[in-house]
Amino acid sequence: MKFTLSWLKEHLDTDANLEQVCERLTAIGLEVEDVDDRAAYKPFVIAKVLSAEKHPSADRLKVLMVDTGDGKPVQVVCGAPNARAGLVGALARPGTYVPGIDVTLSVGNIRGVESHGMMCSEKELNISDNHDGIIDLPVDAPVGTPFAAYAGLDDPMIEINLTPNRPDCTSVYGIARDLAASGLGTLKAPKVPALPIEGETPVDVSIDLDDERLCPGFALRLVRGVKNGPSPAWMQTRLKAIGLRPINALVDITNYMTFDQGRPMHVFDAAKVKGNLVVRRAKDGEEILALDTRTYKLSPNTVVIADDNGVESIGGIMGGEHSGCDENTVDVLIESALWDPINIAKSGRSLGIITDARYRFERGVDPEYMMPGLERTTELVVQLCGGTPAKAKVAGYKGHDRKVVDFPFSEVKRLTGLTVSVEESRQILTGLGFEILSGDDTHVQVAVPSWRPDVEGKADLVEEIMRIHGVDNIKPEPLPAKETVNARILTTLQIRTRTAKRALASRGMLEAVTWSFIPEDQAKLFGGGQPSLKLANPIAADMSDMRPSLLPGLLTAAQRNADKGYGDVAIFEVSGTYEGDTPDKQRRVAGGIRRGTATLAGAGRSWSNAAKGGGKPVDVYDAKADALAVIEACGLPMGNVQVEQGGPAWYHPGRRGTIKMGPKVVLGHFGEFHPNTLSALDVSGALCGFEVYLDAMPEPKKKATRTKPALELSPFQMVKRDFAFVVEKAVDAGSIIKAATSADRKLITGVNVFDVFEGASLGEGKKSIAIEVLIQPTDKTLTDEDFDALTKKIVGNVEKTTGGTLRA
Repeated sequence: MKFTLSWLKEHLDTDANLEQVCERLTAIGLEVEDVDDRAAYKPFVIAKVLSAEKHPSADRLKVLMVDTGDGKPVQVVCGAPNARAGLVGALARPGTYVPGIDVTLSVGNIRGVESHGMMCSEKELNISDNHDGIIDLPVDAPVGTPFAAYAGLDDPMIEINLTPNRPDCTSVYGIARDLAASGLGTLKAPKVPALPIEGETPVDVSIDLDDERLCPGFALRLVRGVKNGPSPAWMQTRLKAIGLRPINALVDITNYMTFDQGRPMHVFDAAKVKGNLVVRRAKDGEEILALDTRTYKLSPNTVVIADDNGVESIGGIMGGEHSGCDENTVDVLIESALWDPINIAKSGRSLGIITDARYRFERGVDPEYMMPGLERTTELVVQLCGGTPAKAKVAGYKGHDRKVVDFPFSEVKRLTGLTVSVEESRQILTGLGFEILSGDDTHVQVAVPSWRPDVEGKADLVEEIMRIHGVDNIKPEPLPAKETVNARILTTLQIRTRTAKRALASRGMLEAVTWSFIPEDQAKLFGGGQPSLKLANPIAADMSDMRPSLLPGLLTAAQRNADKGYGDVAIFEVSGTYEGDTPDKQRRVAGGIRRGTATLAGAGRSWSNAAKGGGKPVDVYDAKADALAVIEACGLPMGNVQVEQGGPAWYHPGRRGTIKMGPKVVLGHFGEFHPNTLSALDVSGALCGFEVYLDAMPEPKKKATRTKPALELSPFQMVKRDFAFVVEKAVDAGSIIKAATSADRKLITGVNVFDVFEGASLGEGKKSIAIEVLIQPTDKTLTDEDFDALTKKIVGNVEKTTGGTLRA
């Protein structure tokens, strides 16, 4: 929200300077985001041309002698057609920055003649687009004084950062009301317009909606015989100061009302309106050429104002080009309406239109100002454009039901710790427009003003008292220490999310944050693309679907790094993926990819760190190690985790795996990527990746504790036994490991594969897998008979499960 200091003081009687106003605004919760003190205009001075001689070497240039008020005329070369002796204008001396041409002046030499400055045009000072000649001031303009003060360009501009719950401060008047309540001046009461009403407004208004909340009220008035030219200089100056471009008086008045009173208005050229106006839902497929010269296709979710010609305006958002006002407008229809904030927000977002009107209507405007706003707008139209106003027509408005809050003054102390007197609390509330209906010194009934839709209960009233009394009056105090140990705050999923991030970061991977929206072709490639996951209003054409996997975003991110020379990338993300449009279909996933030589041992050329195992292209085993590291960090018993062949189609069919806990619980997948997947994503290089489903991990059975269990070391020596089994080539090593482990889970603490052999000596379609079994006695030293029994059990389990035989 932008405004100038003089604009504010039109509504606030105060002697406060710019610094005091800004300090108070921030103190009462209207944070000042930017201040432009107009220092850029200070160097420009009013100067008088004493003589204007023809340039000796250029027909279109003149050599001026200019009086700057200090008795020392300066020489300036000028090419303006209106440059002449006796002209009074604005001079920029060497060293001055000229904003309109983005140039800092220096002493110039133009065709052999020195120029010690520049006589400026309005365009060069960003005052207007007029560049036909230099500024021509009245002859009595004070020479030697600052031009900015004379032209009103020294008025500081203030910008505040409004929170969405403060629609009352989307106007200069509303900001002045808050400052007055804080004690920084007195709010000036607005004058009630006295209008010479003649006749009726011939255009009727009807509201044809299935939900009356979409348009709670609509007021319309005809003003006959207006003359629509440029708006006055004071209005143009204020609009330009806040970044708006003056168009014509009628349009400028509506823009001025939007910022001055927070009341968006609209004007129709009455000659272009055919028949009566009706407020209705747009018909499917209807279109409108809006005032921004763009054509919008409308849906029944959008409320429009239409006549016999069709749609003339998108209600509360933007008017139509067809019925807009221009210099030929003679009769004007002024609209003041109320709209549903939620519908305005949805319609504006779906159409991609951002306007000052939408900004205010989607936050909520004052319903009781609908008619006073029409009266004030009519007054400005009559003052600036002339004309005769007719009697207004109102449709739909049933009045505003004020909210009444039951408010005990003790709530201020209870919620804030501040001691605020009852008298001051009453003064603050009444100063902000609240009305105290009844009560005593402990308890009152407070009526909420119509311009404060954000106030719902007594806590909101405490907030109002607190911010006006002064948040800086709250003394910081530490929280009282508790004698008991705090219970766990984070959920298991939150803890595992943090743990997964730390585990992957400790393995040399960098965290990435990618978009939750991906192109449709990528979504289908990774198992998504369902209609339920398509966005109704995507922010870009290539962000149309919710992602079913983290991998597309990570792969394309890695490729972007590679394109910029960083090919060895290891990145991860822990975030949400979407299998459907219901909460239970959203998953929490830890995913990561490695590219090039970004292994755990280190990236780079093989000869630079080959001794450490680095310099090798990433493969399926790097992805497997990352995935298992996440699962182990999350506290799952690794003895129950199984790795099986197979996985999603986007992985390489022979270099992928699935991680499970039991036969049904899938914890994740890993592998190198299928060449077709990489080709579809336009990604290249050695790449592997994984995804671990954190939400699929079962809850820990034991009560969560920070205490580590006691370390139990066996006093007996560990024994290792090697076995080699001849099995079919289709049998995977995991089946043998699982079978061997299940022989005796107390004694067998680990099984590792250390050799795989294939050869003609084994027979066709056969292979040999050698495993190392770690045996750890806990209560006695094992005898030969114990080892023989365990060996038979291991061999029997493997033969029964895999159909293999012990290799001779």
